[in-house]
Amino acid sequence: MDHSATRLNLSAAIASVVVALILTGLKLWALSVTGSLAIAAALADSALDFLVSASGLAAVAYAARPPDQDHAFGHSSVEDLAALAQALFLMGVSGGLVVMAVRRFLSPDPVTLGSEGLGMAVMAVSIVLTLALIAWQRHVAGRTGNRVIMADSLHYVGDLLPNIGAIVALWASARFGVIGVDSLVALIAAGVLAVGALRILSGAWHALMDRHADADLIAEIEAIIDGFPGILGHHDMRTRTSGSRVFLDFHVEIDGSLSLREAHEIAAQLKRRILKTHPQVDILIHKDPKA
Repeated sequence: MDHSATRLNLSAAIASVVVALILTGLKLWALSVTGSLAIAAALADSALDFLVSASGLAAVAYAARPPDQDHAFGHSSVEDLAALAQALFLMGVSGGLVVMAVRRFLSPDPVTLGSEGLGMAVMAVSIVLTLALIAWQRHVAGRTGNRVIMADSLHYVGDLLPNIGAIVALWASARFGVIGVDSLVALIAAGVLAVGALRILSGAWHALMDRHADADLIAEIEAIIDGFPGILGHHDMRTRTSGSRVFLDFHVEIDGSLSLREAHEIAAQLKRRILKTHPQVDILIHKDPKA
């Protein structure tokens, strides 16, 4: 397990929990002084964020555990299980947003908002904190390929639209007395969440079903193998993904006149070369003699 990747994943997961706690506290205060239902909806969303982020942190920490007697290939599959659960949660949130938006459109008794200035200030702070968290999560996910971090990042991206919509709704209420803007934004946010959740769901499902690794990654590794000194060819490559880990085994052809020690050293150097550029890969190399 790449310890630097583990540290990055844990830092992103911890940051997500901390930000969710801060946003929940801010919105709880804003609700107490404004009585705004838009703030109440945002508060509920942040409370759910905390629960999802906490579960993601637990999954990342568990996946970082080294292999043991019962889990010889490690614990990284828990990342895919957590991503699958988060994707299903996102789909549920998306459906809930649609229901709430439609109800508000059809309600004969429109909601009256108050203390809009305070509400907009809190939502603006929420947006800044959320953007900072998303930037860090995207950086980490790009470095480690962690699906839990990517799913959590998508969740917070989805939060931006309701937050922006709350600001617009509060402003429209204070300025023009218009109260239906947030419902329209909620419908757009629901669509963004649903599309992203389906993408995360697909990736987690394929990983749990042992689908092969990304084709570009395989091509890069094969290029390293084919150009490595002492390797005369390779065949029977098999790959699968598990969380942010990629498991890879293949056969290499080595000059049959070499000693076992010499052949082993060539394969060991090849393994180190692949891990230098792809540290997330777990490699098993079979050595075949070639006349």
